[in-house]
Amino acid sequence: MSSQTPSATALHSVALYSAAAEALAAMLPANSSVEAVPFTGARGELLKLTAGETVGASFVGQPSAEVALQVNAELLGAGEQRRSARFSTADLLRPALEASTAVLGAGVLSTQNAPSAQALLEDPETVCFELRVSGENAGFFAMRLRDNAQVQPAAETGAPAPLEDIASRLGRINNVDMSLTVEIGRTRMSVRDVLGLEPGAVVELDRSAGAPADILLNGRLIAQGEVVVMDQDYGVRITQILDVDGGPA
Repeated sequence: MSSQTPSATALHSVALYSAAAEALAAMLPANSSVEAVPFTGARGELLKLTAGETVGASFVGQPSAEVALQVNAELLGAGEQRRSARFSTADLLRPALEASTAVLGAGVLSTQNAPSAQALLEDPETVCFELRVSGENAGFFAMRLRDNAQVQPAAETGAPAPLEDIASRLGRINNVDMSLTVEIGRTRMSVRDVLGLEPGAVVELDRSAGAPADILLNGRLIAQGEVVVMDQDYGVRITQILDVDGGPA
């Protein structure tokens, strides 16, 4: 019987990685079905197989993760219509990245300060998938999970952290800027419909008039409120604070 103990990251189920890859493949903006196949070959070859831009992202949650995605430029539409689009490759691929990390639970996805694809592929803890369309290579998806348990010793022991220790930690981030967003509704549109938008077009949202607006902190729902006008500027009046699970506090 082996005396070696697997790392915390290695303890994550293979099914979790597979679910992330499948969710990502289903959301890629492709006309044909995309299949995510576990890749067991030389990692360095992945970057050579695909002609396209690589997009990386970091996900902060429990667990956290780093991901990288590269998709064949032809799959995204490299013609004149693609070139005239008002959004980047990262914009096109973000819904797929969000779908892949959604299987990990609540958290925040950011494409800022993401690790390079090269560094991610060189890490033995990273799990890689080759993306295929009709059996042909169409790109790759890589994910590395981080177990946050090692940075939460109080949670492991069951002992509450001292109040002064918590205050000290919070004091270090008092001046950190975070993005607060007010959202009045959402909708889903195909790339074709987005490219067809013109001045005067009306986009119908999924929320009725008078419904409360969502207030998100770094993409996470924290409160609801009503939109108001203050000195010819829009504002929002908080009507309800939500707990971390998205319910009333």
